Amino acid sequence: MLHTPIKKFHRFIVMKSVFFLPEEKRIQVERRHRGREQLGKLRRADCTFASYGNSGRTWMRVMLSRFYQERYGITKPRLINFDNFHRKNSAVPTVFFTHDNFIKDYTGNFDTKADFYGRKTILMVRNPADVSVSQYFQWQHRMKPEKKALNRFPPHESEVELFDFIMREDSGLPKIINFMNVWANDMANLNDFLLVRYEDLRADTEKWLGDILDFMGTPGTEAEIHDAVDYGSIKNMKKLETTSTGWVGGGRLKPGDKDNPDSYKVRRAKVGGYSDYFDTEQLARVNQLVQERLSPVFGYTGFSNTDNNDSNAAAIAGGAG
Repeated sequence: MLHTPIKKFHRFIVMKSVFFLPEEKRIQVERRHRGREQLGKLRRADCTFASYGNSGRTWMRVMLSRFYQERYGITKPRLINFDNFHRKNSAVPTVFFTHDNFIKDYTGNFDTKADFYGRKTILMVRNPADVSVSQYFQWQHRMKPEKKALNRFPPHESEVELFDFIMREDSGLPKIINFMNVWANDMANLNDFLLVRYEDLRADTEKWLGDILDFMGTPGTEAEIHDAVDYGSIKNMKKLETTSTGWVGGGRLKPGDKDNPDSYKVRRAKVGGYSDYFDTEQLARVNQLVQERLSPVFGYTGFSNTDNNDSNAAAIAGGAG
């Protein structure tokens, strides 16, 4: 099994070998190479968390990391990352976290979730309108130039207004909806599968974290779950981000600019907060797009922009919109 430094070096060699190709061709090669790497992880994992970016994955990783650290005496304060905890204690499952960006580029399964058949899978979703706003701030303040190109976002340092950004077919709200719909259309074929909504996690974090741990095969006590949820509170996560030097999760909890609140991973923690960013006409168009295109299976059609201010239900979603 290739560990991260070796994988990165191998990827570097691959990309150097195709440097002479046009940019789009180089992107295709890298996406396919990353897909091959991630498919290997998917096949080796005991459990997989799949989610579109900015849907609450980091928050979940913080709570899971705390749970396993406390239960099994894993002392280094790191985020769980595939088999790093498992190598310290085999009782901890190997957990693969993926935004499901690249595997299909390698396997060609663009219209189904066949790559996940027979795999214990948790799909984390969030209102796509909130996701799209969070993606905008991620793109604007936190995303590296090469990652923008790889995921076909607007070029680095380009000026794009928020509404125009989220309405883009190839990187905005339409793309998020399509991502979710592919999962919705193939859920019947995923026989070891759990759907988790970000909004439900916010409303009853301890209940849902308990369900997730049960599904993973490592049920927790009430005290353990309460401790993990408390550790994942907004207050504590903001403290970690403002006081850390980037050690948490390879810099995942480190602001892009300490003087800019929109560059922090932990931003507003507001369910339905996307509505604050648009005028009446724009908001109507955003909601119409969700209503017309998104599968109703997720429960976001007819979604009400209500806010849950429970400070113990942390909303760490790459900058909650």
